[in-house]
Amino acid sequence: MQAAIALDRTFHALSDPTRRAMVQRLSRGPASVSELAKPLAISLPAVMQHLHVLEASGIVRSAKVGRVRTCHVEPKVLSQAERWIAERRDQWERKLDRLADYLDATASENDNT
Repeated sequence: MQAAIALDRTFHALSDPTRRAMVQRLSRGPASVSELAKPLAISLPAVMQHLHVLEASGIVRSAKVGRVRTCHVEPKVLSQAERWIAERRDQWERKLDRLADYLDATASENDNT
């Protein structure tokens, strides 16, 4: 149950393009809040709200040293979401492979008649 809730938080956090842009930037390495805010066309309080969502999901962690808050990505959380997506992809690929086999067999039967 807890894993499902964590996964829901992850996908909710990644559902917003601004937050995805922040995660993409952080995937290159740690950044301060002001560095994250610089390319975004939103206010600093809005950036902080987005960071709060990312931190609540566990995707991003931050630490404050003096006046600077530095953020970094937690790869383990993203790996869990990636694993969930990969499992769904594998299921669909197996289903589509079975469908292809069925269609090939049906086509062969029709060719023989």
